[in-house]
Amino acid sequence: MMKQHSFHVLLPQQTLALHRRALKLTSNPHRADDLVQETLLKAWAKRDSFRPGSHLRAWLFTILRNTFFSDLRKYRREVEDADGKLAETLYELPRQDHAVAITELVSAIAKLPDVQRKPLVMMGVYGYSQLETAIACGCTVGTVKSRVSRGRSVLSYAVAHDVNRRSPLAPTVTQAATGSS
Repeated sequence: MMKQHSFHVLLPQQTLALHRRALKLTSNPHRADDLVQETLLKAWAKRDSFRPGSHLRAWLFTILRNTFFSDLRKYRREVEDADGKLAETLYELPRQDHAVAITELVSAIAKLPDVQRKPLVMMGVYGYSQLETAIACGCTVGTVKSRVSRGRSVLSYAVAHDVNRRSPLAPTVTQAATGSS
């Protein structure tokens, strides 16, 4: 037959004293019960480190006190938010979505023909006026307007098409180009 550990006999004898001490510390019977239970669990887990012949009650009270202060530090960081209104304000949109969108936009701009890309980037990114862009491209203002308009249309289609492509129900590229489904 297997020999029982001495804690089987010693721990139950100390629970009443532990509960009284926990009640004085917490002033709440439910928290005191939880504190005693956690103390007993910690003591049981570390039963091999207890030296026979030493004062068990003092050892248990030390565990109880340390557990109480650890819980107290943890409760100080917690915020009561029963209705969830505070939690609703504590969020941040994922940054990787923006990075992916920018990467896709830059990739789509790079695929534009040079005659559309150059005026579009000059006006949209660098803030050049239509006249400055026309002079830099060596064409008229009307031509710049036309190229920027066509470039924007192609980009709009490419971005919308890319969003639809990610959807499992979206039509394929050839279906979208031909209008069939």
